[in-house]
Amino acid sequence: MKETVDRKIAYDIKGLSQKKLLELYEGMLFPRMIENRMLLLLRQGKISKWFSGIGQEAISVGATMAIEPDEYIFSMHRNLGVFTSRDVPLKKLVAQWQGKATGFSKGRDRSFHFGTNEHHIVGMISHLGPQLSVAGGVALAHKLKKEQKLALAFTGEGGTSEGEFHEAMNVASVWDLPVIFVIENNGYGLSTPHTEQYKCEQLADRAKGYGMDGFVIDGNNILEVYDTIHSLADDIRKNPRPVLVECMTFRMRGHEEASGTKYVPSELFDKWEKRDPISNFENFLLEEKLLEESQIEDRKKELKEFIKGEVAKAFEEPEPDSGAESELADVYAPFPMTSSETGDEKKEMRFIDALADAMQSGMERHDELILMGQDIADYGGVFKITSGLMEKYGQGRVRNTPLCESAILGIGLGLSIKGFKSMIEMQFADFVSCGMTQLANNIAKSHYRWGQAADIVVRMPTGAGTGAGPFHSQSNEAWFTHTAGLRVYYPSTPEDAKGLLLTAFENPNPVMFFEHKALYRKISGNVPIGYYTIPEGKARLHTTGDQVSVITYGSGVHWALEQLEEMGIQGDVLDLRTLVPLDYDAIKETVSKTGKVVILHEDTKFGGIGGEIASWIGEELFEKLDAPVCRIGSMDTPVPFAAQLEKQFLPVERFPKKLRELLDY
Repeated sequence: MKETVDRKIAYDIKGLSQKKLLELYEGMLFPRMIENRMLLLLRQGKISKWFSGIGQEAISVGATMAIEPDEYIFSMHRNLGVFTSRDVPLKKLVAQWQGKATGFSKGRDRSFHFGTNEHHIVGMISHLGPQLSVAGGVALAHKLKKEQKLALAFTGEGGTSEGEFHEAMNVASVWDLPVIFVIENNGYGLSTPHTEQYKCEQLADRAKGYGMDGFVIDGNNILEVYDTIHSLADDIRKNPRPVLVECMTFRMRGHEEASGTKYVPSELFDKWEKRDPISNFENFLLEEKLLEESQIEDRKKELKEFIKGEVAKAFEEPEPDSGAESELADVYAPFPMTSSETGDEKKEMRFIDALADAMQSGMERHDELILMGQDIADYGGVFKITSGLMEKYGQGRVRNTPLCESAILGIGLGLSIKGFKSMIEMQFADFVSCGMTQLANNIAKSHYRWGQAADIVVRMPTGAGTGAGPFHSQSNEAWFTHTAGLRVYYPSTPEDAKGLLLTAFENPNPVMFFEHKALYRKISGNVPIGYYTIPEGKARLHTTGDQVSVITYGSGVHWALEQLEEMGIQGDVLDLRTLVPLDYDAIKETVSKTGKVVILHEDTKFGGIGGEIASWIGEELFEKLDAPVCRIGSMDTPVPFAAQLEKQFLPVERFPKKLRELLDY
């Protein structure tokens, strides 16, 4: 480490009462004693894994006790002191660690990979960085509500190398979000020393580059941690802005117990043992006559018995219910969707105008709806769908974002925690890959893991046919149909575009909302005036006939309608409209009627959703079939730029041949 560590810690009381000093001491002692018990149980083979925070208690406890109980904290592996300082019941914590049914995640995850709104704590996911952006979302909610509150998020020195760290810092700074980012610099990212993690003198030096204040403090000095965070918090509540605090400390055990510590020079342990946050503070309190040896022994005895009892109770808690029904029920937040009708009045609208009308209706209906995306404010978005909304609803609700797709998705989850809805526009669907960790591992799993709905709509301008090449044209809906916890909507008509987008705004679950760019100004239709919704999971039958069933969505609907008319074929064109959930009843009905099925989509054939639908039909409706189920998709290449290559890539010209082969079977 860069700091001299073989000296006794110097404490400055700064007017703190004896009561507060003793609270800070016991605040550190309690998690240390819990850990000692856990390490004993680990050696006995009674628990499977443990990430130790021994030697780092001053950071967790000092920071937590320095802010208000209703201000959210975003914790990491070694922050047991956060949970004990927020009075999270030990029995329930142990049940969580043991995968019991009564744990916070009902046995679905371990360690501190959970959240509890009751205690205003959100735990990490294994990817380390995403919680920083979610903290920014909670901080944004405080600003929008004009609450004098803040969020506090922990990360380690290793986590500062992740892209999400930089995105979170940048967005928080640009938006002046009231959030304290705390780096626990303990010298090692698993076995990799800090010398191989970064080159700057101190990680807090990076703060200047983001336009925020940075501080380096002694992470083993409980009073310095408490005073620094407390003072910053008081100021941030009055003058909202982010700050970066680097706490210098040391990890006295392995990354987790199985990894050991052989890679750490033994002299470092000797030096840092002398700076143990608990023994140093304990000696200080004894010297200052603020604590007596007998008090220490009595309290340790009480805590030891309490911990032993709570652990025993937790071990007796029931194992999780392994029933499939209960597991599936928690993947999504409840959404008792019913259609919302309007009057008979309709207006001719292009696809793009219907979307813009839905945005306007959604903003009017939902005061808590926040729009975020690149260039969506005064510029109105690259496709002008959000044009005029900032002028009407203000920069608070219609927000231009930096090019930080992942951070903005995380902010959307943070807003959800505070009761907001958000619409996040990907400038092109292709760019969503920059936010896949947030989407697939944080947002999609949030409700399943700890019951927190992610009330987010991600608008995805998608599709080829516009000569935009490999990075602005791909159909990537299948990425998300495979991700449990996400809804996937894909309308093909102006009426459905408006109604389904309004449904998405009402849905408390994260919705990936695909809009085909080639349809924006090409397709028009009669769209109901006013606010209405369309139930998800309900396909739409555009034409009927008994010769063939074409199951499709998006541009495929228009290709199918044109081709059947041109070839004089009487068939069903079933527009799925939503890919998650799928309307299996409608699929069954059309297949049972015609016996011949072709599944058409613009996505590449291999790995597209057509394979899943074909498989389901083969398993469930085999006896209804008069021919093999056919699939038509785009070529298994990236989307090319040149017009002739793009034409060859798309399935449009191959579709008639496949139709004829199927009819002639």
